[in-house]
Amino acid sequence: MRILHTMLRVVDLEKSLAFYTGVLGMKLLRRTDYPDGKFTLAFVGYTDEASGAVIELTHNWGVEKYELGNAYGHIAIEVEDAHIACEKIKQRGGKIVREAGAMKHGNTVIAFVEDPDGYRIELIQKKTG
Repeated sequence: MRILHTMLRVVDLEKSLAFYTGVLGMKLLRRTDYPDGKFTLAFVGYTDEASGAVIELTHNWGVEKYELGNAYGHIAIEVEDAHIACEKIKQRGGKIVREAGAMKHGNTVIAFVEDPDGYRIELIQKKTG
């Protein structure tokens, strides 16, 4: 068994695609409209779906707002250098909600960025050595 994807419901698919591809550097892997169901699915990731887990962005046509609730945590992405990743994300128009630094009860360097719908993405600096 393996994890295939994580699904997020998004209000503005184009804005979300711009964030995940333009700001975070993922690739749009596939996109399909389902007119009878009035929704679109777009899959984004750093690798193809056969090689790794991806994110499914679900856009339900006509929905203007979602409640994120308090159960969602975050998606984590490994980066070479969290400080450099934050600077690049800011330069591309991304919103950093926690600057890069050591986690509260450890020494792992992390940061958090927020997507257009308010979902949090954790950046975890790759450990060396």
